[in-house]
Amino acid sequence: MTARRALITGITGQDGSYLAELLLQKGYTVVGMVRPSSAKPFERIAHLRGRIILRQADLLDQESLIHLIREIQPHEIYNLASQSFVPTSWEQAVLTAECTAVGVTRLLEAIRLVDPGIRFYQASTSEMFGKVQEAPQHERTPFSPRSPYGVAKLYGHWITVNYRERYGLFACSGILFNHESPRRAKDFVSRKVTDGVARIKQGLATELHLGHLEARRDWGYAGDYVQAMWLMLQHESPDDYVIATGETHSVREVVEIAFARAGLNWQACVAEDPALTRQIETHLLQGDASKAKRVLGWQPAVGFRELIEMMVDADIERYAEALPESACSGGR
Repeated sequence: MTARRALITGITGQDGSYLAELLLQKGYTVVGMVRPSSAKPFERIAHLRGRIILRQADLLDQESLIHLIREIQPHEIYNLASQSFVPTSWEQAVLTAECTAVGVTRLLEAIRLVDPGIRFYQASTSEMFGKVQEAPQHERTPFSPRSPYGVAKLYGHWITVNYRERYGLFACSGILFNHESPRRAKDFVSRKVTDGVARIKQGLATELHLGHLEARRDWGYAGDYVQAMWLMLQHESPDDYVIATGETHSVREVVEIAFARAGLNWQACVAEDPALTRQIETHLLQGDASKAKRVLGWQPAVGFRELIEMMVDADIERYAEALPESACSGGR
């Protein structure tokens, strides 16, 4: 039997690397799409380079997508590529729209033209809920995005629904709430905290500047969430699913767990900086993943404390050859 082939856009990112690992374990041939001009580092997939195939194409270039799909003939496509950092979306609003919104249409059109039988996954986001109408949020909760990123993702979400209904494509959207890991970019607050802790632990820094410590999020583990992506494309019919833990935690809790894991006194090292607070903050984002659990049989395996401690351990290991511990160590 010929191995199933999967195309992953955004394979160099956190989710792409975990998804590639999962699919390889399941016997897939995995092809990762990278932009010809991409300057992004490949460290997240360095351990997979001999096991995956990388091909060039761009969500901004329709013809390159058509050519790529014709060449590799994938059974499944996972669209994880986007400009995904909310503050950057305010600085690069047009680029965010072109890539994160219209890029989805280009990819769906390529599927429709080349092989409508391909199963398609679109990475949607809890940022589409924005100014939330209810908590927790589920698949029927109204959307109200509060950033160019959220607006672009909402376009991508609805165009996926429309192509599914108009052309009969097997197209699913996963409305994923925050998900973290040791591979998370340092722009995101969870990794900013754990990397900061590691730097302080090794004497490379003395303090960590953060925004609003009481901001709350529904944080899960990226390795669990890519399992949900795969399950969506194995189901008998396409649909959209919220993927979340159903729990919310504050940035303060992330800080407390992270510093405690390293044996540091967080109150001596953390400075709250109003300049780092979002100008337009989303309301309480808390997901209800009961549909995914009921229909797909999905369950998160890694809890919040375990996740943060995992990230701290990995970051400390990265700085293991740095200078001795700082004076911030020694408990509260």
